[in-house]
Amino acid sequence: MSVHTPSDPRKVTTKRFQEMKERGEKITMLTSYDYTLASIVDQAGIDAILVGDSASNVVMGNDTTLPITLDQMIFLGKCVARAAKRALVAVDMPFGTYQGDAHKALDSAVRIMKETHADCVKLEGGAEIIESVRAILAAGIPIIGHLGLTPQSINKFGGYGIRAQEKDEAQKLLEDAHLLEQAGCFAIVLEKIPTRLARQVQDELTIPVIGIGAGNGVAGQVLVLHDMLGLTQGFKPKFLRHFAEIGESITAALHYYSVAVKQGEFPNDEESY
Repeated sequence: MSVHTPSDPRKVTTKRFQEMKERGEKITMLTSYDYTLASIVDQAGIDAILVGDSASNVVMGNDTTLPITLDQMIFLGKCVARAAKRALVAVDMPFGTYQGDAHKALDSAVRIMKETHADCVKLEGGAEIIESVRAILAAGIPIIGHLGLTPQSINKFGGYGIRAQEKDEAQKLLEDAHLLEQAGCFAIVLEKIPTRLARQVQDELTIPVIGIGAGNGVAGQVLVLHDMLGLTQGFKPKFLRHFAEIGESITAALHYYSVAVKQGEFPNDEESY
């Protein structure tokens, strides 16, 4: 397998997102939640790192993204931003920090930007949160939108199934995408929607669309790092590809370590002072 080396070592910015989309260069994005893994992701040439509220699931063990707090997201964002030298860093605004109150949304976004040194924030929703989007953008804070399956609304949806399959929901998604672009969002994530609809959104918008379970007709792709590395156990939706089975390698290493210690083979003379 060939190794990807970025053709442009400069810091990835919102402007460069647009440039990549215009020249047809696919945008790569992965989640990260700590300094060590974020450093590896950044050095591998991934274009953007999302400090996702998915940390609620894969780091904290919650069933949904809802419990994670603003303070926790800021802590994780700080760790990742310190590691990222090239990749654009986006931080998810957690549930309850922007819905229904534009003033609270602005305060939350300002805290994220000031305390993490990230490059932008990401919000879920369309028309329902547009006043918050406008307030944050008016302060000069870049935003990535998020439509389709929005995990913070899981209790409303009642499950993690494919969204926007019906005509009315698909039409609303299209309208929301245009609304977010018109407001000034520089990119939009589309999650778990039909490929044809995602391609239509990208064709109608000028800003990049990043897909997760949205097919290949968009400007880029994002996955949860723990999922694509095979670290997450028992989670394999159709859109997820395991690009490695790191979980199996870690398990084997742990067994090897345990045996070496219990048999008195570790540390050996060369590993001792």
